[in-house]
Parts: sequence; C-alpha cells; structure tokens
Amino acid sequence: MGTLRRPDSRSSRIAVKKAISTQSRASLADHVTIGTMRHRSRRSWFALLAVPFVAWSCGSPTPSSAPPSPSPSVAPSVTASAAASEDLAAVYARINAQVQAIRGLDELKPIVPKIVSPDELATVLRASIDRDYPPARIAANETLYKALGLMAQDAKLADVFSELLESQVAGLYDPTTESLYVLSKAGGVGPVERFFYSHEYDHALQDQHFDLEAFQKGLEDQSDAQMARQALVEGDAYTTMTYWMQANLTPAERGEVLAAANDPEAFAALQRIPPIIQTQVLFAAVQGTFFVAAQQQTGGWTAIDKAFSDPPRSTEQIMHPDKWTAREAPVAVALPDDLAMRMGKGWTVALEDTWGEQQLQIWLGGVKQAAAAAGWGGDRIALLQGPSGAWAIAWHTVWDTDADAAEFETAADAALAKATGKGSVLPGEGGTTRWVVIGSDAAVLGKIANALGLAG
Repeated sequence: MGTLRRPDSRSSRIAVKKAISTQSRASLADHVTIGTMRHRSRRSWFALLAVPFVAWSCGSPTPSSAPPSPSPSVAPSVTASAAASEDLAAVYARINAQVQAIRGLDELKPIVPKIVSPDELATVLRASIDRDYPPARIAANETLYKALGLMAQDAKLADVFSELLESQVAGLYDPTTESLYVLSKAGGVGPVERFFYSHEYDHALQDQHFDLEAFQKGLEDQSDAQMARQALVEGDAYTTMTYWMQANLTPAERGEVLAAANDPEAFAALQRIPPIIQTQVLFAAVQGTFFVAAQQQTGGWTAIDKAFSDPPRSTEQIMHPDKWTAREAPVAVALPDDLAMRMGKGWTVALEDTWGEQQLQIWLGGVKQAAAAAGWGGDRIALLQGPSGAWAIAWHTVWDTDADAAEFETAADAALAKATGKGSVLPGEGGTTRWVVIGSDAAVLGKIANALGLAG
C-alpha cells in the first residue's frame, strides 16, 4: 500500500503532488511520510514553516458542511501595512470570527495571542521541552535510536529536537498554559503571521472543546497512538488554515506565505535532522492533513468532531484510511513482565513503547520499504540496560499474514546492518510473529534471546 493516501477530490490530489515536489527539493523524498517526540502526557501544538505548502497547495476547496467557509462578502483581508496601523485586537477578532465560522466551533473564553521574535519563541520552545520531557526518557530514547542506527553516536537527542523545532516552528499553542504564540521575524503582523495565527487559533478552539491535554493523557508509552492523535489535531488545524487562507488572503498574500514556506535556511536545517526525529513533527502535519481533509470533505466537520471522541488508534489508520473506516484496531502485543529479571542482576527496563507502522517503516529504510511495513498488525519494543554499559533491545512484532511477516523479516535483516551491536530477526509463535533482538555485543544478544525463549 502507498503511504501517501490520496483523497478522491481534485484539490487533494493537487496537494499531494505539490507536497511531494517540494519535499523532494528538500531531499526528503525517501521520508515523505515522516510526523512529536514521544513519551509526554502534555504537548504543545505547532505550525511549521517547512510544511505550509501542503495547505497552500490545496486549491480552493469548500468545506462540505455548515457553517460554510466565509464567502467573498466577508470583510477583506488586512494587509501588512494596514495591520501595522489598525488596532491588532480588531485584526485578531476578525480572524477569530472567520475561523469559528469555518470550523464550526465557538470561542468559549477569550484567547489573546502573543506575537514573538525568533529568540522569544526559541525560549518558549526550550521551556516546553524541559517541562514535558523527563531527562531519563530522553536518555533512553537516545540510546534506543543510536542502537537501532537511526542517530549519530555523537549527537544529543535534546539538541537535535530543539534544532528541529527552533528552525521550523512558526507558531505554537500550549494547552498547559493556554498560551498562543505566533512568530514574527520582522516584528509585524502581515499575511504570514495571520496565516499561522489562524492555525494556532484553531488549536485553541480544539482545546476549549476537546481538552487537548486529556486527549494525549495516558499515552506516554504508546507513541504510535500518540502520533495518530497528533495527526488528527494537526490535520484539523492545517485543513482549517487552508480554508481560511483561500477565503481571506489575496493571491499576492498567498505568495508571501509560499515564500515563507520555501525558506532555504529552514529546509537546510531540516535536512540535518535524522528522519526518526523529523517523524515526531512532520507526520502529523503532512499525513494528518491528507487524513482530515479526506474525512472532512466526505463527512463535514461533524465527522472530525466525532473523531475527537473516537480517535484514530494507530498511524496505520492515518496512512491507510480504509483501516480507519473499518476501525481495524492494532493487535495488543506484550513483552514478558519479568524480562529484566530474566536477564540477570543489574538489568532494568529503561523504556517500553509501541512504534507502529510509521516509525517501523523509517527504521526499515523509509518510503522505499513501505510495503514491508504495510502489513503491520502490532508491536512492542523494550530497551534494557545492564551492568557496565551493556544494553539489549527486544522487539516483538505481529503481522497481518504469514507473507507480511516474511516480507518484514527480509527488510529487517537488511536494516540490522546499520544497528550498533549484534542483532537478529527470529520467529515467534505462529507464522505472523517476528522478534527483532539486538545486544550491545554477541554475548548480550545470546542472553536476550535466551531470556525470551528464542535461542535455538
């Protein structure tokens, strides 16, 4: 199955085509389905400089349910020069009303935006990272990424993620503090700032109606489900932002937005980020937009509202909307509760997670390995740490069919070549199960295989 699922509408097909073209120019063609750092119960919601082209290129669709997109009779857009002299409160009030009319959600309490400089936004982002990411979790994920060959050995995960956000984020809504920030590089409020404000304002409306903190609660060790929910939240905001732009920006102003999206410095920074880290942001923006736009065009905003109460459960459902329609649930996969004890004295489980089809695809090699990941049924991965710096990975995967499991095994054998340490792909019970086991050395590999009862 392809990873970029095209909705049937002509505007969505145009969006896909232009998104692929733009990402190819950024050397991201092999990772186009790549979507935030996992293991936090709270998160802020971002609008990204590097992906507005997805929304910009959606043509001029009309939302398929009441309330409709604003008609040409809506008050005209405010230009950058006019915004400089007009009361900004009036500018925001106008956009607020327009977004509420498009999205069909009322403002339940006042929302006051903060226009910030790049340095000010960077300070906010660093504070968010420090608040939301426990150091032990960051360290465990860093070890896991490096062990799987997904990150340079001399890199620091917190630094890499900070660089990604600080180079790409154009706006932020923080549900913890109920604060809305929009980046302004020139200090004014022009078309670009208003464009991103409409996105973040939609997040604020979501928070008031659906409680974004509660929406992600309890998913600290379920990053696949977390990413799926992020895709719904971000896809909603990008789709709303698209409708707002088409109704309220002139062609010249849309050109300014596109120019901001094509910032060469932002693209260069993005190229420096490992795909597994890019995934923590871009999947929700790109795949989430395709998913929500397709659902909204067929079921209206009512369908999106309902999805917040019955959200997508996996990135598989986002990547293959037919699985969402069928409500094909992930297979619950477990690891032994006493795995650390089986490994012996001094061993602990530093991290457990469910990666899902999207991240597993990246480990296998990106879009070129989409078919090998597409038969995913469920998974559970653990990082164990032992004495003297020893570590081990136990990854239990379940596939839809025996053939899917065999295809994964072939791709996983190749992916193990980039892993640190020694690894192997081993069969489990039944033809649809495969284990990936990796040890910091050959002796640890044998130990983890024995602990799992997989040693032959």
